[in-house]
Amino acid sequence: MSTFAGQHVTVAGLGVSGISTARALARLGAHVTVVDGGSGERQQAHAAELAGDGVDVRLGDGTILPARTELVVTSPGWRPDHPLFAAADAAGVEVVGDVEVAWRLRGAAGPPWLAVTGTNGKTTTVRMLAAILSAAGLRTAAVGNIGTPLIDEVTAEPPHDVLAVELSSYQLHWAPSLRPHSAAVLNLAPDHLDWHGSMESYAADKGRIYQGNEVACVYNVADPATETLVRKADVTEGCRAVGFTLGPPAVSQLGVVDGILVDRAFVEDRQTQAQELAGVADVDPPAPHNIANALAAAALARAYGVPAHAVRDGLRDFRPDAHRIQHAGDVAGVRYVDDSKATNTHAAEASLAAYPSVVWIAGGLAKGATFDDLVRGAAPRLRGAVLIGADRQLIAEALARHAPDVPVVDLARTDTGAMAEAVREAARLARAGDTVLMAPACASMDMFTNYNERGDAFAAAVRDLADGRAGNEQ
Repeated sequence: MSTFAGQHVTVAGLGVSGISTARALARLGAHVTVVDGGSGERQQAHAAELAGDGVDVRLGDGTILPARTELVVTSPGWRPDHPLFAAADAAGVEVVGDVEVAWRLRGAAGPPWLAVTGTNGKTTTVRMLAAILSAAGLRTAAVGNIGTPLIDEVTAEPPHDVLAVELSSYQLHWAPSLRPHSAAVLNLAPDHLDWHGSMESYAADKGRIYQGNEVACVYNVADPATETLVRKADVTEGCRAVGFTLGPPAVSQLGVVDGILVDRAFVEDRQTQAQELAGVADVDPPAPHNIANALAAAALARAYGVPAHAVRDGLRDFRPDAHRIQHAGDVAGVRYVDDSKATNTHAAEASLAAYPSVVWIAGGLAKGATFDDLVRGAAPRLRGAVLIGADRQLIAEALARHAPDVPVVDLARTDTGAMAEAVREAARLARAGDTVLMAPACASMDMFTNYNERGDAFAAAVRDLADGRAGNEQ
């Protein structure tokens, strides 16, 4: 019988994970109440649907702990200092996340988890990993923060052989008993500090992914903070630290030699042997940070025992999601690239490093970020910049300090035609051989619904430019 049967559980939030959690727990015999501070049409529609599953939904106030609550399951976005959790703490009620529930439902006989976190690159790496596992003939799925709720997959029939799991810092914060087979932290840079309170707390939550690892803790050789998290982790005896690097690998590392991804970690004699896995050309796109993603995915797959040929075949089969350094078109010898997913400075830094001569479209909501380090590092590559969005002045000031000779176009408009104008201005600044790169280093919600809509607007503007219609929109 499920450990949740008969338990009174309060689920915080009517988002994707909250709805999935509520339904799963109700099916298992729990008495489920969902609380959400909203009361709009979307919430009311979800409440009506859940009522059919026997779930009680209380809209308009998410701060009151329902009577008889024995466990609170929070959605990832709810901050740790939310009044509901303070009430739970005062009542001696445990608060966990949907990932923790999924882990408990998995049980001792459930599919192993190969888990990935990091400030950037998580989704791409997890999808690469799933492609590699599938190429090895394994039943798998890319789940977690990638958009597919874990709870749905750990209870799937027939069961999976292994799961490729993307985990955010929010999810890790609320998953105290998680113990993956192997895990990777891709990189660490300041992000979501308003939620975590400090960089130290953010890093500590990321580091939870290594706790109890059985076979491999995968870290980024170029980012010493990730190795520090491995050193702090309490792992299963025999678990190894495995690094990935864009250079030739040392012992117990994966890396790159003469355009070949190679493994010196999961071979019989690590001192003298290396296994070829795939070519750099098998990675789409072959930008440096994406090669790093591929190496991390390969390391986790190899930790699970996947043969080398499956790494190659999986990487060849993989296609990146939209708006991640996606080629949007070529016009007059200029390449146009959509990296709308670069919503923070760390992601934009990686994107800018992939191209030698760039006209940069940037700006949006800075989320408290500063841009001096980003601009200082990118300055030699910048041919020009077009700035959009609410916090564009912060980027303009960094450009003035660290790249004063780079021409800058400041666009104040925030209507639907703003992106089209930004593309036109970028085209005016660009020369044949340049790349117009939309890597905003900011969130999108000041002008767009999300980064997808922002990327779609960029791609549409590039198509209009190619068709000769760009000058017609005012």
